[in-house]
Amino acid sequence: MADIRKTNVWSLIIMYFIVIIFTILAVYPIFWLVVNSFKTTQEYMRISKLAFPTRWFYQNYTIAWRDANFTLLTTNSIIYTGVSVIAIIVLSFMAGFAFAKLPSKITPVLHSTFIVGILITLNCIMVPLFIMMRAVGLYNTRLGVLVCYIGIGLPMAVYLATEYIKGIPDEVIESARIDGAVYLRIFGSIILPMAAPVATTVAILTSTGTWNEFMFINILVSSDRYKSLPVGINMFSGSLATDYGKQFAALVIGMTPMIIFYVIFRKQITKGVSAGAVKG
Repeated sequence: MADIRKTNVWSLIIMYFIVIIFTILAVYPIFWLVVNSFKTTQEYMRISKLAFPTRWFYQNYTIAWRDANFTLLTTNSIIYTGVSVIAIIVLSFMAGFAFAKLPSKITPVLHSTFIVGILITLNCIMVPLFIMMRAVGLYNTRLGVLVCYIGIGLPMAVYLATEYIKGIPDEVIESARIDGAVYLRIFGSIILPMAAPVATTVAILTSTGTWNEFMFINILVSSDRYKSLPVGINMFSGSLATDYGKQFAALVIGMTPMIIFYVIFRKQITKGVSAGAVKG
């Protein structure tokens, strides 16, 4: 019995040691980024990059915010992320409900069409998407960006929603039908509440992907009026941009909303990720 207890203690020590190491590896780059965002470029270049600033230069944040017009870019990012999350959850779960619980001859074909979208890389559709957006008059518009973001996020969301809704007992839906509920009422009152865990997973994937997306917004939009936060951050990078203090400040500004999002919804995120691991 004593040997078993010793083994368990050593197992816990090893596990905690590994967790601590991985935590340090994850947190240290963020810590380094935040510390260097308060340095001037001259101090960053002259003194050790791992040292604390001799004078905390808070103006990096105000200058970066003003030069990149982060107020407008942040507003655009919030609009793109919020609308995409709501639209993808509603549309994907409607489609998943139909695919899982309303079978017909065309259902397998439609479902397969959605799933193929998971296999298509984004690089393959950039040029065709750009041409189509110009052809239909949606180039350089918020609507055009939203249509692309929603379309890109739907395949994986539809797959997750379909597989999860398949696990909901048919008897629940049949009982609601007997009570006179139409399918739209069943979807809103039964399917969505019961599928809340996987909806959280979809919301996490969509929000992080949309908030950090750079390639499509840079291609589909030419006006600064419709660009998002990653484009503003990119202003401070490149071969001609050597103001490292403002670069780091811009990066901190860009990642802060996602950190706040995690801190606020960390319990829901943990539950959503674990419950969203559905069987294929």
